[in-house]
Amino acid sequence: MAMSGGNGNGSAVSEINVTPLIDVLLVLLIIFMVIVPAVPKGLDALVPQPPRHEEPAAENTIVVSVLGQQGAAPSYRINQDPLSKAEIASRLKSIFAVRENKVMFVKGDAGLNYAQVAEVIDMGHQAGVQNIGIITPKVAQGD
Repeated sequence: MAMSGGNGNGSAVSEINVTPLIDVLLVLLIIFMVIVPAVPKGLDALVPQPPRHEEPAAENTIVVSVLGQQGAAPSYRINQDPLSKAEIASRLKSIFAVRENKVMFVKGDAGLNYAQVAEVIDMGHQAGVQNIGIITPKVAQGD
């Protein structure tokens, strides 16, 4: 007993069997549904916001300033205290050892090489500072 397909005279069927194609399509759909949620997440960035009202600066804000000088090495300040480059790391460690809020800001002059500012950021990370903000000249002017 043989099965006959199509029109009954034993000739070949000229229609495409779509059942295997639908199976392949469903498998691909499941694969892409599993892969899509594994998209890597980018870095979280905190952008400093300008003050909404004229608020006095917090007394415990630490701002490390890198001041450029023509033809000479830059000078450094923590808030208003002048320091040498060698003293910055130890001073930051002593400041942030007792603080619960480990936030620091770095302010560099416009003409400085970024590597000089990046060194201060690295010193802050070594001191255990969790959030480091950069004060640009535009933010400093309040624009």
